[in-house]
Amino acid sequence: MSVFNLNDQNSNLDNKIVAGLDRISQVFKTLLWEKSKTFNLSPIQIQLLIFIAYHSEEKTTISYLSQEFNLSKPTISDTIKTLEQKLLIEKMVDVKDTRSYRIKLTESGKNIVLETENFVNPLEEIIGNSTHNEKLVLWQNITNIIQQLNQLKIISIQRNCFNCKHYSVQDDVSFCNLLNRNLETEDIRIDCGEFEKI
Repeated sequence: MSVFNLNDQNSNLDNKIVAGLDRISQVFKTLLWEKSKTFNLSPIQIQLLIFIAYHSEEKTTISYLSQEFNLSKPTISDTIKTLEQKLLIEKMVDVKDTRSYRIKLTESGKNIVLETENFVNPLEEIIGNSTHNEKLVLWQNITNIIQQLNQLKIISIQRNCFNCKHYSVQDDVSFCNLLNRNLETEDIRIDCGEFEKI
């Protein structure tokens, strides 16, 4: 049975859902590709710039970016070199280890992020038109799928509530010990700035 065989797909709800997710992933690629052509950047260059803009300094090393994007260190290094040549990023050399560095956006890089991060707007608008209950169901399903993909080691880095040392379950209710409060479905994060690995 194949998700891509139309007979198998159309006679099985599981297959339809997987095929639907594949279609949505294609939309992200298409939207990002269109934006990258406009700014003469590759999709991964845009993704790296956006990631660096919104994550802490310790997450901007070649090693960390390689794990985050599931790409080899040489691929990330080449991409960073190109972004540096385009004057969109600069390297901050570690004074303790001059072979190591972190990456920071230049003003031009910050401007590119402001111009490109809106590639997701069409999806944001569609979701914005959903009811609150529809959003909750969708979010719960997305977080569950992401968590299971992480357990299968398909997604390597996860900074979500379920993998955080501050997360616990009390009386069948999710609880954040850092915030000291119960977590409703919409409170669950998949990329938390305060995340600490268990």
